[in-house]
Amino acid sequence: MRMVISAALGAGMLAACSPNASKVEETAAPAFERIDYADLDTWLCHPDKAGKDACAQDLTATVIAEDGSTQIEMFAATTEPAFDCFYYYPTVSLDQSPNSDMLAGPEELSVTANQFARYGSACRLYAPIYRQATLMSLRAAVSTGTATADAEMRWADIVDSWKYYLEHENNGRGVVLVGHSQGAGMILELLKKEIIGTPAQDLLIAAHPIGTLANVDADGTFGGMPVCASADKAGCMLSFVSFRATAEPPAESRFGKVTPEGNRAICSSPPALSGDGTALDAYLPRASAGVMANADYGVAFDTPFVKLPGLLSAECRSIATHDWLAVTINAGDGPRTDDIVGDIVNNGEILADWGLHYIDVNLVMGHLPRIAAAQAAAWEAGRQGE
Repeated sequence: MRMVISAALGAGMLAACSPNASKVEETAAPAFERIDYADLDTWLCHPDKAGKDACAQDLTATVIAEDGSTQIEMFAATTEPAFDCFYYYPTVSLDQSPNSDMLAGPEELSVTANQFARYGSACRLYAPIYRQATLMSLRAAVSTGTATADAEMRWADIVDSWKYYLEHENNGRGVVLVGHSQGAGMILELLKKEIIGTPAQDLLIAAHPIGTLANVDADGTFGGMPVCASADKAGCMLSFVSFRATAEPPAESRFGKVTPEGNRAICSSPPALSGDGTALDAYLPRASAGVMANADYGVAFDTPFVKLPGLLSAECRSIATHDWLAVTINAGDGPRTDDIVGDIVNNGEILADWGLHYIDVNLVMGHLPRIAAAQAAAWEAGRQGE
Protein backbone atom coordinates (compact mmCIF):
# COMPACT_ATOMS: atom_id res chain seq x y z
CA MET A 1 0.00 0.00 0.00
CA ARG A 2 1.22 3.49 -0.85
CA MET A 3 0.50 6.69 1.10
CA VAL A 4 0.41 10.21 -0.35
CA ILE A 5 1.82 13.15 1.59
CA SER A 6 -0.77 15.89 2.21
CA ALA A 7 -0.49 19.05 0.13
CA ALA A 8 1.45 21.85 1.81
CA LEU A 9 0.23 25.29 0.79
CA GLY A 10 1.97 28.63 1.21
CA ALA A 11 0.97 31.24 3.74
CA GLY A 12 -0.76 33.23 1.01
CA MET A 13 -3.13 30.38 0.18
CA LEU A 14 -3.81 29.87 3.87
CA ALA A 15 -4.84 33.49 4.21
CA ALA A 16 -7.04 33.22 1.14
CA CYS A 17 -9.83 31.36 2.86
CA SER A 18 -9.18 32.34 6.46
CA PRO A 19 -12.31 32.06 8.59
CA ASN A 20 -11.25 35.26 10.33
CA ALA A 21 -10.74 37.29 7.16
CA SER A 22 -14.36 38.49 7.13
CA LYS A 23 -13.99 40.01 10.59
CA VAL A 24 -11.39 42.64 9.71
CA GLU A 25 -12.14 46.33 9.38
CA GLU A 26 -12.73 47.66 5.87
CA THR A 27 -10.74 50.67 4.65
CA ALA A 28 -12.19 53.43 2.49
CA ALA A 29 -12.69 52.29 -1.11
CA PRO A 30 -10.71 54.24 -3.71
CA ALA A 31 -12.16 55.33 -7.03
CA PHE A 32 -12.01 52.72 -9.79
CA GLU A 33 -12.93 52.22 -13.42
CA ARG A 34 -15.73 49.88 -14.43
CA ILE A 35 -14.88 46.91 -16.61
CA ASP A 36 -16.33 46.56 -20.09
CA TYR A 37 -17.29 42.90 -20.34
CA ALA A 38 -17.95 43.28 -24.07
CA ASP A 39 -14.19 42.77 -24.39
CA LEU A 40 -13.49 39.05 -24.68
CA ASP A 41 -10.17 39.56 -22.90
CA THR A 42 -12.16 40.08 -19.70
CA TRP A 43 -13.36 36.47 -19.77
CA LEU A 44 -11.50 33.32 -18.76
CA CYS A 45 -14.10 31.21 -20.58
CA HIS A 46 -16.51 32.40 -23.25
CA PRO A 47 -18.05 30.58 -26.24
CA ASP A 48 -16.60 33.17 -28.64
CA LYS A 49 -13.14 33.38 -27.08
CA ALA A 50 -10.36 32.19 -29.36
CA GLY A 51 -7.08 31.14 -27.79
CA LYS A 52 -6.07 31.08 -24.11
CA ASP A 53 -9.55 30.00 -23.05
CA ALA A 54 -9.22 28.51 -19.58
CA CYS A 55 -11.96 26.02 -20.38
CA ALA A 56 -10.13 24.72 -23.45
CA GLN A 57 -7.36 23.05 -21.45
CA ASP A 58 -6.35 19.39 -21.61
CA LEU A 59 -8.71 17.47 -19.31
CA THR A 60 -7.45 13.98 -20.06
CA ALA A 61 -7.47 11.70 -17.00
CA THR A 62 -5.68 8.48 -16.13
CA VAL A 63 -7.96 5.98 -14.40
CA ILE A 64 -5.94 3.93 -11.87
CA ALA A 65 -7.55 0.76 -10.57
CA GLU A 66 -6.69 -0.66 -7.16
CA ASP A 67 -4.47 -3.31 -8.75
CA GLY A 68 -2.41 -0.59 -10.43
CA SER A 69 -3.76 -1.09 -13.95
CA THR A 70 -4.49 2.09 -15.87
CA GLN A 71 -6.53 3.36 -18.75
CA ILE A 72 -6.86 6.77 -20.37
CA GLU A 73 -10.13 8.69 -20.24
CA MET A 74 -10.55 11.45 -22.81
CA PHE A 75 -12.84 14.44 -22.27
CA ALA A 76 -15.53 15.42 -24.77
CA ALA A 77 -17.33 18.75 -24.58
CA THR A 78 -20.96 18.82 -25.64
CA THR A 79 -21.49 20.10 -29.17
CA GLU A 80 -25.06 21.27 -28.56
CA PRO A 81 -25.24 22.79 -25.06
CA ALA A 82 -28.86 23.42 -24.12
CA PHE A 83 -28.08 25.62 -21.13
CA ASP A 84 -25.32 27.80 -19.67
CA CYS A 85 -22.96 27.58 -16.69
CA PHE A 86 -21.51 30.73 -15.13
CA TYR A 87 -18.48 30.56 -12.80
CA TYR A 88 -16.58 32.68 -10.27
CA TYR A 89 -13.21 31.23 -9.23
CA PRO A 90 -11.76 31.07 -5.69
CA THR A 91 -8.94 33.16 -4.20
CA VAL A 92 -5.90 32.33 -6.31
CA SER A 93 -4.39 35.59 -7.59
CA LEU A 94 -0.67 36.00 -6.96
CA ASP A 95 -0.75 39.66 -8.02
CA GLN A 96 1.21 41.88 -5.62
CA SER A 97 -1.67 44.28 -5.04
CA PRO A 98 -4.77 44.23 -2.81
CA ASN A 99 -7.07 43.50 -5.75
CA SER A 100 -6.05 41.44 -8.75
CA ASP A 101 -5.70 42.95 -12.17
CA MET A 102 -7.71 41.83 -15.21
CA LEU A 103 -4.91 39.75 -16.73
CA ALA A 104 -5.37 36.02 -16.29
CA GLY A 105 -2.27 34.37 -14.85
CA PRO A 106 -1.42 30.67 -14.67
CA GLU A 107 -3.22 30.41 -11.34
CA GLU A 108 -6.56 31.61 -12.73
CA LEU A 109 -6.22 29.38 -15.79
CA SER A 110 -5.30 26.36 -13.68
CA VAL A 111 -8.09 26.62 -11.12
CA THR A 112 -10.69 27.16 -13.83
CA ALA A 113 -9.54 24.04 -15.66
CA ASN A 114 -9.59 22.12 -12.36
CA GLN A 115 -13.00 23.27 -11.14
CA PHE A 116 -15.12 24.39 -14.09
CA ALA A 117 -14.01 23.24 -17.54
CA ARG A 118 -15.54 19.78 -17.08
CA TYR A 119 -19.00 21.35 -16.90
CA GLY A 120 -18.47 21.77 -20.64
CA SER A 121 -19.68 18.20 -21.10
CA ALA A 122 -23.15 19.56 -20.35
CA CYS A 123 -23.35 23.33 -20.81
CA ARG A 124 -22.03 26.46 -22.49
CA LEU A 125 -19.30 28.01 -20.31
CA TYR A 126 -18.88 31.57 -19.05
CA ALA A 127 -16.22 32.61 -16.53
CA PRO A 128 -15.48 36.34 -16.14
CA ILE A 129 -12.24 37.69 -14.71
CA TYR A 130 -12.92 39.84 -11.64
CA ARG A 131 -10.70 42.00 -9.47
CA GLN A 132 -10.76 39.64 -6.53
CA ALA A 133 -9.10 40.07 -3.16
CA THR A 134 -5.64 38.62 -3.75
CA LEU A 135 -3.62 36.23 -1.64
CA MET A 136 -1.37 39.13 -0.66
CA SER A 137 -4.24 41.30 0.56
CA LEU A 138 -5.80 38.51 2.59
CA ARG A 139 -2.45 37.65 4.14
CA ALA A 140 -2.16 41.30 5.18
CA ALA A 141 -5.72 41.31 6.49
CA VAL A 142 -5.02 38.33 8.74
CA SER A 143 -1.79 39.80 10.10
CA THR A 144 -2.92 43.43 10.55
CA GLY A 145 -6.70 43.21 11.03
CA THR A 146 -7.28 45.69 8.20
CA ALA A 147 -8.58 44.75 4.76
CA THR A 148 -6.80 46.63 2.02
CA ALA A 149 -8.72 45.05 -0.87
CA ASP A 150 -11.46 47.18 -2.41
CA ALA A 151 -14.65 45.19 -1.83
CA GLU A 152 -16.73 47.72 -3.76
CA MET A 153 -14.57 47.32 -6.88
CA ARG A 154 -14.77 43.55 -6.64
CA TRP A 155 -18.55 43.67 -6.28
CA ALA A 156 -18.86 46.02 -9.26
CA ASP A 157 -17.11 43.40 -11.40
CA ILE A 158 -19.42 40.66 -10.13
CA VAL A 159 -22.55 42.66 -10.94
CA ASP A 160 -21.25 44.05 -14.23
CA SER A 161 -20.19 40.65 -15.58
CA TRP A 162 -23.48 39.06 -14.56
CA LYS A 163 -25.58 41.87 -16.05
CA TYR A 164 -23.57 41.82 -19.26
CA TYR A 165 -24.18 38.09 -19.57
CA LEU A 166 -27.93 38.51 -18.97
CA GLU A 167 -28.28 41.36 -21.44
CA HIS A 168 -26.05 40.12 -24.26
CA GLU A 169 -25.49 36.37 -23.93
CA ASN A 170 -28.33 34.63 -22.14
CA ASN A 171 -31.25 35.02 -24.58
CA GLY A 172 -33.67 33.23 -22.25
CA ARG A 173 -31.46 30.18 -21.63
CA GLY A 174 -31.33 28.45 -18.28
CA VAL A 175 -28.15 28.98 -16.27
CA VAL A 176 -26.31 27.21 -13.45
CA LEU A 177 -24.19 29.39 -11.15
CA VAL A 178 -20.93 27.74 -10.07
CA GLY A 179 -18.24 28.93 -7.66
CA HIS A 180 -15.78 27.94 -4.96
CA SER A 181 -14.55 29.74 -1.83
CA GLN A 182 -14.36 33.50 -2.58
CA GLY A 183 -16.21 32.85 -5.82
CA ALA A 184 -18.92 30.92 -3.99
CA GLY A 185 -19.29 33.80 -1.57
CA MET A 186 -19.82 36.12 -4.53
CA ILE A 187 -22.57 33.82 -5.81
CA LEU A 188 -24.36 33.93 -2.45
CA GLU A 189 -24.21 37.72 -2.50
CA LEU A 190 -25.37 37.84 -6.12
CA LEU A 191 -28.34 35.62 -5.30
CA LYS A 192 -29.37 37.80 -2.38
CA LYS A 193 -28.93 41.17 -4.07
CA GLU A 194 -29.52 40.61 -7.79
CA ILE A 195 -31.39 37.37 -8.48
CA ILE A 196 -33.79 36.07 -5.85
CA GLY A 197 -37.13 37.79 -6.27
CA THR A 198 -36.25 39.25 -9.69
CA PRO A 199 -37.05 38.04 -13.24
CA ALA A 200 -33.54 36.57 -13.39
CA GLN A 201 -34.56 33.91 -10.90
CA ASP A 202 -36.78 32.36 -13.56
CA LEU A 203 -33.61 31.61 -15.56
CA LEU A 204 -31.81 29.99 -12.64
CA ILE A 205 -31.53 26.23 -13.10
CA ALA A 206 -29.53 25.84 -9.88
CA ALA A 207 -26.70 27.34 -7.85
CA HIS A 208 -23.55 25.36 -6.99
CA PRO A 209 -21.62 27.55 -4.47
CA ILE A 210 -19.12 25.14 -2.90
CA GLY A 211 -16.58 25.56 -0.11
CA THR A 212 -18.20 28.52 1.59
CA LEU A 213 -20.40 29.08 4.62
CA ALA A 214 -24.01 28.83 3.41
CA ASN A 215 -26.73 28.54 6.05
CA VAL A 216 -30.43 27.99 5.59
CA ASP A 217 -32.96 30.43 6.99
CA ALA A 218 -35.45 29.47 9.68
CA ASP A 219 -37.74 28.00 6.99
CA GLY A 220 -35.01 25.65 5.72
CA THR A 221 -34.37 27.59 2.50
CA PHE A 222 -31.75 30.08 1.36
CA GLY A 223 -33.74 33.26 0.88
CA GLY A 224 -36.60 31.16 -0.45
CA MET A 225 -34.40 28.89 -2.59
CA PRO A 226 -34.76 25.25 -1.52
CA VAL A 227 -31.72 23.09 -0.85
CA CYS A 228 -31.18 20.50 -3.59
CA ALA A 229 -32.62 17.19 -2.36
CA SER A 230 -32.64 15.41 -5.74
CA ALA A 231 -31.25 16.03 -9.21
CA ASP A 232 -34.69 16.16 -10.83
CA LYS A 233 -35.59 19.49 -9.21
CA ALA A 234 -34.61 22.91 -10.51
CA GLY A 235 -34.18 26.27 -8.80
CA CYS A 236 -32.31 24.86 -5.80
CA MET A 237 -28.92 25.27 -4.12
CA LEU A 238 -26.16 22.64 -3.95
CA SER A 239 -23.51 23.52 -1.40
CA PHE A 240 -21.15 21.74 0.99
CA VAL A 241 -17.75 21.82 2.66
CA SER A 242 -15.60 18.68 2.87
CA PHE A 243 -13.66 17.12 5.75
CA ARG A 244 -12.10 13.72 6.20
CA ALA A 245 -14.48 11.27 7.86
CA THR A 246 -11.76 10.68 10.46
CA ALA A 247 -11.45 14.39 11.30
CA GLU A 248 -14.77 16.18 11.83
CA PRO A 249 -14.79 19.99 11.89
CA PRO A 250 -13.36 21.31 15.17
CA ALA A 251 -15.38 23.84 17.16
CA GLU A 252 -13.35 26.78 15.78
CA SER A 253 -13.96 25.90 12.13
CA ARG A 254 -16.06 28.45 10.27
CA PHE A 255 -16.71 26.03 7.43
CA GLY A 256 -20.03 24.24 7.87
CA LYS A 257 -20.81 26.10 11.09
CA VAL A 258 -24.36 26.26 12.44
CA THR A 259 -25.46 29.82 13.31
CA PRO A 260 -26.06 30.86 16.93
CA GLU A 261 -29.77 30.85 16.07
CA GLY A 262 -29.54 27.19 15.08
CA ASN A 263 -29.72 27.63 11.30
CA ARG A 264 -27.97 24.62 9.79
CA ALA A 265 -25.16 24.81 7.25
CA ILE A 266 -26.17 23.47 3.85
CA CYS A 267 -24.74 20.07 2.94
CA SER A 268 -25.82 18.57 -0.38
CA SER A 269 -24.16 15.25 -1.22
CA PRO A 270 -23.27 15.21 -4.96
CA PRO A 271 -22.88 11.41 -5.15
CA ALA A 272 -26.32 10.95 -3.58
CA LEU A 273 -27.87 13.55 -5.92
CA SER A 274 -26.34 11.92 -9.00
CA GLY A 275 -27.53 8.45 -8.06
CA ASP A 276 -24.11 7.09 -7.06
CA GLY A 277 -24.94 6.52 -3.40
CA THR A 278 -21.78 7.44 -1.53
CA ALA A 279 -19.13 6.62 -4.18
CA LEU A 280 -17.17 9.71 -5.20
CA ASP A 281 -16.41 10.37 -8.87
CA ALA A 282 -13.34 12.53 -8.26
CA TYR A 283 -10.99 14.11 -10.77
CA LEU A 284 -7.83 15.01 -8.87
CA PRO A 285 -5.24 17.29 -10.47
CA ARG A 286 -1.70 16.05 -10.89
CA ALA A 287 -0.52 19.58 -10.09
CA SER A 288 -1.97 23.03 -9.51
CA ALA A 289 -0.12 26.16 -10.55
CA GLY A 290 2.45 27.12 -7.94
CA VAL A 291 0.54 25.54 -5.06
CA MET A 292 0.81 21.75 -5.18
CA ALA A 293 3.75 19.74 -6.44
CA ASN A 294 3.16 16.72 -8.64
CA ALA A 295 1.20 14.28 -6.49
CA ASP A 296 2.29 10.66 -6.11
CA TYR A 297 -0.64 8.24 -6.44
CA GLY A 298 1.49 5.10 -6.32
CA VAL A 299 1.34 4.49 -10.09
CA ALA A 300 3.10 6.61 -12.71
CA PHE A 301 0.96 8.71 -15.04
CA ASP A 302 1.41 11.89 -17.05
CA THR A 303 -2.12 13.21 -17.71
CA PRO A 304 -3.36 16.42 -16.04
CA PHE A 305 -5.93 14.48 -13.97
CA VAL A 306 -6.27 11.15 -12.23
CA LYS A 307 -9.28 9.04 -11.22
CA LEU A 308 -9.12 6.46 -8.43
CA PRO A 309 -12.28 4.31 -8.65
CA GLY A 310 -13.43 2.85 -5.36
CA LEU A 311 -10.95 4.77 -3.22
CA LEU A 312 -13.26 7.56 -2.04
CA SER A 313 -16.79 7.74 -0.69
CA ALA A 314 -18.70 10.52 1.07
CA GLU A 315 -21.91 11.38 2.88
CA CYS A 316 -23.29 14.39 4.72
CA ARG A 317 -22.85 14.33 8.48
CA SER A 318 -24.00 16.63 11.27
CA ILE A 319 -23.13 17.39 14.85
CA ALA A 320 -24.58 20.09 17.08
CA THR A 321 -22.28 22.77 15.68
CA HIS A 322 -21.46 21.75 12.10
CA ASP A 323 -22.72 20.13 8.89
CA TRP A 324 -20.25 18.78 6.32
CA LEU A 325 -19.50 16.22 3.60
CA ALA A 326 -17.46 13.47 5.28
CA VAL A 327 -14.94 11.85 2.91
CA THR A 328 -13.89 8.27 3.61
CA ILE A 329 -10.71 6.67 2.25
CA ASN A 330 -11.30 3.03 1.30
CA ALA A 331 -7.77 1.61 1.44
CA GLY A 332 -6.86 -1.41 -0.69
CA ASP A 333 -4.05 -3.92 -1.00
CA GLY A 334 -2.68 -2.96 -4.41
CA PRO A 335 0.11 -0.53 -5.37
CA ARG A 336 -2.33 2.38 -5.80
CA THR A 337 -2.23 5.10 -3.15
CA ASP A 338 -4.33 4.72 0.01
CA ASP A 339 -4.65 8.45 0.60
CA ILE A 340 -5.16 11.75 -1.24
CA VAL A 341 -3.63 15.21 -1.28
CA GLY A 342 -5.99 17.90 -0.07
CA ASP A 343 -5.34 18.93 3.52
CA ILE A 344 -4.15 22.46 4.21
CA VAL A 345 -0.70 22.23 5.81
CA ASN A 346 1.25 25.08 7.41
CA ASN A 347 4.82 24.54 8.67
CA GLY A 348 4.26 20.79 8.60
CA GLU A 349 1.04 20.95 10.60
CA ILE A 350 -2.37 20.01 9.18
CA LEU A 351 -4.90 22.77 9.87
CA ALA A 352 -7.89 20.74 11.01
CA ASP A 353 -10.39 23.59 10.77
CA TRP A 354 -9.89 23.79 6.98
CA GLY A 355 -10.78 20.21 6.15
CA LEU A 356 -10.27 19.27 2.48
CA HIS A 357 -11.07 22.80 1.30
CA TYR A 358 -8.39 22.78 -1.35
CA ILE A 359 -10.05 19.94 -3.31
CA ASP A 360 -13.74 20.45 -2.43
CA VAL A 361 -14.73 20.66 -6.09
CA ASN A 362 -12.28 18.07 -7.47
CA LEU A 363 -13.71 15.45 -5.11
CA VAL A 364 -17.11 15.66 -6.85
CA MET A 365 -16.13 16.91 -10.30
CA GLY A 366 -17.54 13.86 -12.07
CA HIS A 367 -20.94 14.29 -10.44
CA LEU A 368 -21.47 18.02 -10.92
CA PRO A 369 -22.00 18.19 -14.72
CA ARG A 370 -24.42 15.24 -14.56
CA ILE A 371 -26.37 16.90 -11.78
CA ALA A 372 -26.44 20.17 -13.72
CA ALA A 373 -27.77 18.37 -16.81
CA ALA A 374 -30.54 16.68 -14.80
CA GLN A 375 -31.45 19.98 -13.17
CA ALA A 376 -31.53 21.64 -16.59
CA ALA A 377 -33.91 18.96 -17.87
CA ALA A 378 -36.18 19.58 -14.88
CA TRP A 379 -36.03 23.32 -15.49
CA GLU A 380 -36.96 22.88 -19.16
CA ALA A 381 -39.80 20.49 -18.29
CA GLY A 382 -41.15 23.06 -15.85
CA ARG A 383 -41.15 25.76 -18.52
CA GLN A 384 -42.98 23.52 -20.97
CA GLY A 385 -45.56 22.73 -18.30
CA GLU A 386 -46.36 26.39 -17.65
